[in-house]
Amino acid sequence: MNQLFDEQKSVHVLYAYKEKKSYLEQVVQFIHNGILAEDYVILIENDRLYPMIYKELSMRLTKEQMKFCHWVNSFDFYFSSGSYHPPAIEKYFQKTVHPYIEKNISFRSWAHVEWRSMEEPLHLIEDFERIVDKAVNVVSFPLICAYEGERMPDYLRNILLETHPYVLVEDDLIDSKQYQP
Repeated sequence: MNQLFDEQKSVHVLYAYKEKKSYLEQVVQFIHNGILAEDYVILIENDRLYPMIYKELSMRLTKEQMKFCHWVNSFDFYFSSGSYHPPAIEKYFQKTVHPYIEKNISFRSWAHVEWRSMEEPLHLIEDFERIVDKAVNVVSFPLICAYEGERMPDYLRNILLETHPYVLVEDDLIDSKQYQP
């Protein structure tokens, strides 16, 4: 994965995780590798998991290295307008990455995407993921979008495979055969 990030900065990855333990291992490894590659890491994560991630990272990284990880509360990020609204999320994202872009600082991002119930407007996720896919290519940064696999109906899974050129399966990145740029 790191080799791909080095060779090609514009990398949009879907990660459908099965269990919290493997999720935590992946996100910690992603952040750790990013910081070792001298990238800043923007972590969009909930306030329940972030302390666990922070604890694990603080055992692997120095205090100085830890400053390379910028945490954004996922609830604030996705619901900044009061609901899951792709244009508001895009605006929040642009505000978050602007300082990195303005100063030409290399960064990568991990976004944990969650929702409360299957009644949420899942069709909006398609709109958002298409916006994000374009942003990844324009701004040129690696992004992993993490979704809980068991909570993804087939409809959503298909949308996500169409909007992500790569899929993280365990420790391997594979091409999405359904990707539609």
